Amino acid sequence: MNLQTLLFFLVLLPVMFFGLSIGLVLNLIDPTGDLFYRMTAWWGRFSATLLGISIEVEGAEHYQPDKTYLIVSNHAGMADIPLILGSIRLNLRFVAKEELGRIPILGWTLKGSGYVLIKRGQNREALQSLLDATVQLKKGHSIHIFPEGTRSVDGRLLPFKRGAFIIARKAGVPVLPVTIIGSNLITPKKSLKIRKGHIRMVIGEPINPSSFSSAEELQQAVHDAIAGNLEKHSSTLGSSPGQGKKMEDDQCPEG
Repeated sequence: MNLQTLLFFLVLLPVMFFGLSIGLVLNLIDPTGDLFYRMTAWWGRFSATLLGISIEVEGAEHYQPDKTYLIVSNHAGMADIPLILGSIRLNLRFVAKEELGRIPILGWTLKGSGYVLIKRGQNREALQSLLDATVQLKKGHSIHIFPEGTRSVDGRLLPFKRGAFIIARKAGVPVLPVTIIGSNLITPKKSLKIRKGHIRMVIGEPINPSSFSSAEELQQAVHDAIAGNLEKHSSTLGSSPGQGKKMEDDQCPEG
């Protein structure tokens, strides 16, 4: 076990659970969840600093902090969530699997702060839980979703699921495509080991859902934007670009 992994278990996990407990109180004071968001943004930056992860953000000029977006990104490591929270200056909530809502304290805090917990599958109940994200978007909270539905093992882009793009068209908000390069080398899938390293986050230009006649066309446009930046930038960080094989669900359900 290396130093970064020890710091994660001995420092970050206790800080996270303490923060979740504080979050319960913050959500009582501020039911919008905005105070909790500010704390999670700090936690994201603290995590990167503590673990020796440097983050290079390109394209920050492509979004306005006071606007609302549906953020869509690839997913290659457990570090993605805190790094996104700490690096993208938006009032942000995540879409996560419903099972997280059943965990005491964690689930209560996430629900109370506006995180969207969605069901797996393609039935009516799963679709309705996915469309609940539009409620948060209409409240002015930007929403993040991983359309691959699971983490990539080697950094390659997996097939997208259409749920995110149904949300975008329903809410009528621009999609902000974000490409994360190098996180699979920091926190590899199926491993508890955490490494120091450098991550590049490339923020593309917003994509207007109304420019497309279907969710599938929007999905392809966003996929192409993320894949293009992954192909362009990944060689400098040692990631493998391209399309990977489809894997089991880990984060978000089929939509």
